[in-house]
Amino acid sequence: MQSSLPSLASIENWPVPHAAAAVVRADGTLAGSHGPTDRRFPLASVTKPLAAYAVLVAYEEGAIDLDEPAGPEGATVRHLLAHTSGLAFDENRVTAAPGTRRIYSNTGFEVLGDLVAKATDIPFAEYLHQAVLEPLGMTATALEGSPAKDGVSTVDDLVRFAAEVQAPRLLDPRTVLDAMTVTYPGLTGILPGYGHQRPNDWGLGFEIRDGKSPHWTGATSSPRTFGHFGQSGTFLWIDPEAGAACVALTDRAFGPWAIEAWPPFTDAVLADLRGLA
Repeated sequence: MQSSLPSLASIENWPVPHAAAAVVRADGTLAGSHGPTDRRFPLASVTKPLAAYAVLVAYEEGAIDLDEPAGPEGATVRHLLAHTSGLAFDENRVTAAPGTRRIYSNTGFEVLGDLVAKATDIPFAEYLHQAVLEPLGMTATALEGSPAKDGVSTVDDLVRFAAEVQAPRLLDPRTVLDAMTVTYPGLTGILPGYGHQRPNDWGLGFEIRDGKSPHWTGATSSPRTFGHFGQSGTFLWIDPEAGAACVALTDRAFGPWAIEAWPPFTDAVLADLRGLA
């Protein structure tokens, strides 16, 4: 479709082979899109919000509890979702006591996937499909390995997910509110690609912007903005103050180009949305 948001067309200027983007409002209507929105891209860590949503479905179904032991001694499901279990980034090694530091951990999400699979007797990729992807009509999305980083999807499908998070049907809205609220406030840690953040705030599977600087969202993004970006050059943010979410997928690895391009892009999208309000 021809976007009603002129800012979306600026992805044409990104130094990437392919890019697609879209904005969906809190009422589920599409504000605009640009590029091949049906093209499948590797998500990298944008997989994590999808996986977290499935974990929260398992919690609401009673298969697991957020405060049950999981991962290192003293850690819980909640610690794993909030990157405070103490597990290292990409290995099964404990580097801090649970709840004391924000240590971004792929391993923690793999532990979560194994936990849900064991509790439900369903492989996690299939559980994610049944609990989240199928009900939302995300037919082009699949988990092809680690729950931390091996999802593939399209902008069209992630728009469906972003609409769900803004107006939940699969989860109790109170559970989603918990997911987008800072869990274990005040913890410091490294935001991959952006260095030390004090504090480095996260919810349950979603990173929370708050006052972080530098950051991959915009200077005008509200502190309540939450979402995730991926090392494959992908991001999804939801700004409750703007009443909208934005998805952008590319096939060039995250790097200086993204650090430079993404914040002004987000600021332009938010300016367009204000102009339409």
